[in-house]
Amino acid sequence: MTESTALAPRRDTALAYVLWFGSFFGLCGLHRLYMGRWVSGLLWLFTGGLCFVGQIIDLVMMPRMIEDSNRGAGW
Repeated sequence: MTESTALAPRRDTALAYVLWFGSFFGLCGLHRLYMGRWVSGLLWLFTGGLCFVGQIIDLVMMPRMIEDSNRGAGW
């Protein structure tokens, strides 16, 4: 583990799923903002999760996205 990943906060998968659930209330992309993916998070927020298709894909890909974020490899 490098020094930069040791200091970075660990992301929790359960919390990311709770934030994903916010999409049912019109708050798409909160889970991406939580993972530090600001550009795609704002895109999801303003487009309704790419017309909710992106939200469904994220539902399946969430564990991998959290793992990448915790390793510091998220985009």
